[in-house]
Amino acid sequence: MKRVRLAVQLLFTIATNGYLYGFLHGKIYQGNLKYVCVPGLNCYSCPGAFGSCPMGALQALLNQRGFHVPFGILGFFFVVGSLLGRFVCGWLCPFGLVQDLLHKIPIFHKKKQLPFHHILKYGKYAILVIFVILGSSLLLGGFAKVPAFCKYICPSGTLFGALPLLTANKMLRSQAGGLFFWKVGLLLFLLALSVKVYRPFCQYLCPLGAIYGWFNRFSLVQIHWEQETCISCGACEKACPVALSLHEISCSAECIRCGKCVEACPTRCLHLGVRPEDKRQRQSRQRSG
Repeated sequence: MKRVRLAVQLLFTIATNGYLYGFLHGKIYQGNLKYVCVPGLNCYSCPGAFGSCPMGALQALLNQRGFHVPFGILGFFFVVGSLLGRFVCGWLCPFGLVQDLLHKIPIFHKKKQLPFHHILKYGKYAILVIFVILGSSLLLGGFAKVPAFCKYICPSGTLFGALPLLTANKMLRSQAGGLFFWKVGLLLFLLALSVKVYRPFCQYLCPLGAIYGWFNRFSLVQIHWEQETCISCGACEKACPVALSLHEISCSAECIRCGKCVEACPTRCLHLGVRPEDKRQRQSRQRSG
């Protein structure tokens, strides 16, 4: 499953960011596909991106004059979340792939979580409320609405959008200022931290992960547990990259459906899929295999 997941991550990243002309000439694709959101954190301004980022789309809609309920993007979150939950984070997010690859670098003693994880994990919800919702929709005195998350935080936008654009476009390089260097510094910090800590941005700062996490308990794609065949060996908990207990796997808002627990289970009592496979079906499949 490890190789399958990596292949899916790579292929999805290439497929959604395959506009080579944009990378070569520092131009953003502006065709009709840009009206479609991709599931993961994939910056609109990436010169290779064919689609739009759902976080950017949400902020753009909240940023309109007057108050408008963004039914379209809320419907998108409901459909994708109900079908996949945080499977999107584990399999379909380009910045998640970058963090995964960095964490594989064989240096440092690897850690699953930061100290005070039980508090820090709520940071992504604070980012969602303060930078995405309030920063884009709330008028405070004379302050204008801004897409605050995209503007001040999003490391995916910096890595896949700003840096390639500035590399290929001399005029944009001449306009880079303090805000750009702040975002590059934040990006470098998160990338360096990813070598030691598993997906720090996903665990602590990503507002998209916060939204999809709300759907984890009832999304169509789940990790199913056959209790009758479980021997309570703890292999799944040891393999889980975000340190979830057996009872938390899949239903927790932190589970990204990476499948490492499924791969580690010696009795195959865990299954990643759309619906649980009952015991008779499993025995039949094993006999036929």
